[in-house]
Amino acid sequence: MGQEISRSTFTRQDFRRFRARLRQETATLGEWFRTGRFAPTSGVAGFEIEAWLVDRQGQPAPLNRVFLERLADPLVVPELSVFNIELNTPPLPLREDVLRRMHANLEDLWRRCQRTAAELDAAVALVGILPTLRAQDLSPDHMSDQQRYRAINDQILSRRRGRPMELAIHGIETLCLTHPDVMLEAATTSFQTHLQVTAHDAAAFFNAALALSAPMVAVAANSPLLFGKTLWRETRIPLFEQGVALAGGTRADDPSHQRVTFGCGYVQDSLLELFAENQTHYPPLLPVDLSAEPDERLPHLRLHNGTIWRWNRPLLGFEADGTPHLRIEHRVMPAGPSIPDTIANAALYYGLIHQLARATTPIATTLEFGHCRANFYAAARDGLQAEVMWLNGQRLPLRRLLLEELLPLARRGLRALDIHAADVADYLDLIAARVESDRTGADWQRRFLARHGPDLNQLMLAYLEQQQGGTPVHEWAC
Repeated sequence: MGQEISRSTFTRQDFRRFRARLRQETATLGEWFRTGRFAPTSGVAGFEIEAWLVDRQGQPAPLNRVFLERLADPLVVPELSVFNIELNTPPLPLREDVLRRMHANLEDLWRRCQRTAAELDAAVALVGILPTLRAQDLSPDHMSDQQRYRAINDQILSRRRGRPMELAIHGIETLCLTHPDVMLEAATTSFQTHLQVTAHDAAAFFNAALALSAPMVAVAANSPLLFGKTLWRETRIPLFEQGVALAGGTRADDPSHQRVTFGCGYVQDSLLELFAENQTHYPPLLPVDLSAEPDERLPHLRLHNGTIWRWNRPLLGFEADGTPHLRIEHRVMPAGPSIPDTIANAALYYGLIHQLARATTPIATTLEFGHCRANFYAAARDGLQAEVMWLNGQRLPLRRLLLEELLPLARRGLRALDIHAADVADYLDLIAARVESDRTGADWQRRFLARHGPDLNQLMLAYLEQQQGGTPVHEWAC
């Protein structure tokens, strides 16, 4: 959930000051867009992946403070709950052996995390929603000791006038419940890719990321269970949206109530539109005075942007010399099931987005935004079994779209980036095998329960054994 802050309680004056700073910094950002201030560098990619700490029975283990102290690696940081951590790897240019280097970096960090967890009689798990998680595990007692998390919880509950969060997810089964705080969000762990783009190309890349959200969430689905109920293939999507809503239910007509959102339309000209929308439509949650930081780093704008969790989010960063740059964060994929699957997912996304963003006909003219958004939720609900509306009004099964059109497109995109042909083949062949066999992480979990019965501990221990073996999910035995 981003950078730490110095305190968690605020006054009306704090909010007035913050809004004024936010207006000023948004105006400054607009001037940067008008004057071409941004770095010309593009094609630099990175990612972060959230993980669970679990005990020897596969139950959530509240150990992230002692784990992080013992690991002592700045690339691994806390998340909202004491069960969760976040792993980061260095950004790399998308060329040559980048996929293998990403794989090696993540594998090395993952192995070091596993060794540290083993010293605590625990393990690290990559899975979108932990099958053994219980609603009572998500209490304020299990919130990480960070001012930022307490403040977000307090602010969201204040805006809800103390009303509990309301969860209603209708899938294979139905789950309806209320929860007194934002800890429901801690049930969702994701794999988030970053891509640096030029200001000139950013709108096309952002719109391509929107269109790709449906196939990416389907092919990566790994969150079919919540509190013992079988729901969507990727239950993270409705859970996160409802778990931090500022009003009861979902209000698609009022962005201020949707801090987690797919958005209301394509970007027309530049990513400035999204930052302007942040300032106009989203009330601040963390009105911290950051005036001690350099004005040219736009600290209030960046902090505010970090409290709006679009499934595709614009990010503002800076080069070593202080030149600003733009990144697109793609947030739809869950963590897991394996390291090879994770890199394969990244390869598919990076290949596809480079081809779609550079298509002769802009995606916004060939796929209506309403269809783009509907595709996303259908794919999250039904996974590879979904039907979607694709370019020029073509409706077809998502599995067919991936096999016949998107996988070949991704291969062309990765080769155009001069990524090693053998690596392109290896990683995209994993995706093809997964799609052909209909064996995502979500489907493996569902098949395991169908075969062995509703023992979630048994499921989780089998999942951990397969994950630690390092084979891709389509090869996992049930």
